[in-house]
Amino acid sequence: MTSHVSTSGLPEQVDVSIVGAGLAGLVAARVLSRAGLSIAVVEASDDVGGRVRSDIVDGFILDRGFQVLLTAYPELHRHLDLRALDLRMFEPGALVWRDGEGHVVGDPLRRPKTVVDTATAPIGSVLDKARIALLRMKLVRRDPKMLLRGDDIPTATALRAFGFSSAIIERFFRPLVGGIQLDPNLGTSRRMFDVIFRTLATGDTGVPAQGMGEITRQLASNLPAGSVHLNCAVTKVEPGRITTSSGHTIASRAVVVATEGPVASSLLGLPQVTSRAAGCVYFSADTAPIAGSYIVLDGHGQGPVLNVAVMSNVADTYAPPRRHLVVAALPGVAEGDIEQLARTQLRSWWGPQVDGWKTLRSYRIPHGQPGQDPPFNPKKNVALGEGLFVCGDHRDTGSIQGAMFSGRRCAESVLEWTTLHL
Repeated sequence: MTSHVSTSGLPEQVDVSIVGAGLAGLVAARVLSRAGLSIAVVEASDDVGGRVRSDIVDGFILDRGFQVLLTAYPELHRHLDLRALDLRMFEPGALVWRDGEGHVVGDPLRRPKTVVDTATAPIGSVLDKARIALLRMKLVRRDPKMLLRGDDIPTATALRAFGFSSAIIERFFRPLVGGIQLDPNLGTSRRMFDVIFRTLATGDTGVPAQGMGEITRQLASNLPAGSVHLNCAVTKVEPGRITTSSGHTIASRAVVVATEGPVASSLLGLPQVTSRAAGCVYFSADTAPIAGSYIVLDGHGQGPVLNVAVMSNVADTYAPPRRHLVVAALPGVAEGDIEQLARTQLRSWWGPQVDGWKTLRSYRIPHGQPGQDPPFNPKKNVALGEGLFVCGDHRDTGSIQGAMFSGRRCAESVLEWTTLHL
């Protein structure tokens, strides 16, 4: 048992009670404890991490949902030791699978050797590809904060207005951006699209060698000894106290609810948060279906699998020796036989070899991200009055950056409030 996890009972009183040990709650806890306040982080599940956790199955590392870390996120550098995470990187760009072949759509600025492959990839016209370069240049020059204040329309509408053809929207943007935002229809705010596309262009995409769960484990490891309480659901939140399912009450000067959006709405009586669902299926294989460490995109525009990655090509630590780990992501799909849906589609790509793959685990995530339809206004209020606070990606942007920023922003608001109410 790690030292930050309590092996004794719940405290009677602390300065700040934090409900939820996901990214936002852990960052809030880190900021508050470093400021000298006593904290109790109360988590309903059996470990820290929330939606950013990893499981070990038959020697494979399985992230709970296909997730990646974008190194351009500024909050990562504020709160994490990235060197200790030992990040393993994807190739910039993607491999678009269409008509039985993989076509490299690279980033010629970082990988000049991909320029010819990218120019000839059957994802759209020459003008479409020129517009990608133009859009990239335009967004890189903008301040991300300003991008979140721009005119807001659905992403698909914005892409058409920029001049992109239906072909490139369906074969490239839909599986790439729709996969990241769990939105196959590209109805999400163009403000979020602009920020995500800029982030992809200005940083690397990777995973920690020991899985995405290593991010939240690292955050938790820096908390005071015994401050995290697992398997402890909170059933009631009031000014100055929380009550757990066992009936125990913790008194505190401030209460932070750092759960995912639907739970926070229920505990605090806030407006309901809409959810983007996700499905994810992991397979073990004797042979990797592709070489290299590109994310593979569905170039047919059909789905339900929009992107695939051979995680063992990206990080050999994700699989036992001489084995390969393939993950299929189904954004927007969390119901039905997702294993069979994924296997059928991948068989159409890679043939009978897929029949020999072993299914390791399927994940169904009803709330993968909060909805971010236009008009989308991030940086929602985190201070609710009477010492009650709320944080999470549903208060900022639906991303790792948004969750961590929200946790810090909330903690700073708590510190200001506690100073005024000594």
